[in-house]
Amino acid sequence: MTERTRQILEDLEAVRENLLALSDDIWLSIDHNDTQALEEGVEFKRKYNEKLAAFDALASEISGLVQQFTSVDLQAEEQSGAEDEAENVRIIQQLNREEPHSIDEDFTFKRPHGYILDGQAATGITTWLRLYFLVLRQLYQRDRDRLRSLRDHPDFISNRGHRTFDHTPTEMRRALQIDDDFYAECNLSANSIRDCLAKVLAAFEIPKDRLQVFLREDRDAEREDQT
Repeated sequence: MTERTRQILEDLEAVRENLLALSDDIWLSIDHNDTQALEEGVEFKRKYNEKLAAFDALASEISGLVQQFTSVDLQAEEQSGAEDEAENVRIIQQLNREEPHSIDEDFTFKRPHGYILDGQAATGITTWLRLYFLVLRQLYQRDRDRLRSLRDHPDFISNRGHRTFDHTPTEMRRALQIDDDFYAECNLSANSIRDCLAKVLAAFEIPKDRLQVFLREDRDAEREDQT
């Protein structure tokens, strides 16, 4: 039952992420030079975003309720080398047997399970949201002031004034808590997370190739090859 419950919870989060990716795909498919098509697309996005927000809230409530009742923790299988160098080396060796992916790639409808950033690794990740948190948290611990300074960096403020990072979650569509008084917007598709991380790495003066992502499809393919 535990494994089945875990799979269902992972699928629930995957559906949310895939719905965000679908929204991106549909928006990009619209001819923005066609006034009628653009108007119809804007109306679609408005309705879609409303429904997605409602689904997101309900999915979060269901996931929290199930995890609380069943004691299934989606993070239980995570392994990180942040505190143990020997463990870090082991995880890196394990991940290096798989195909690494750069953040220049298209991650639509794909799922992560690990990453290596500047020699620090983590695996057992189930969602892009969790990968986003772990990478941001690693950078926050590396240079707290620099990440916090991105709150007022123009690259992280939209044309409508929405901030990627802020000290309170009140203005965010979905907030990811990095520290007691520091939050990141996380109502993002896989590719939006990719783009945001690329900008954060640039702000930290870390080359993009220092972040390698490992996808769940690669791990599953490897298992099939071994059977």
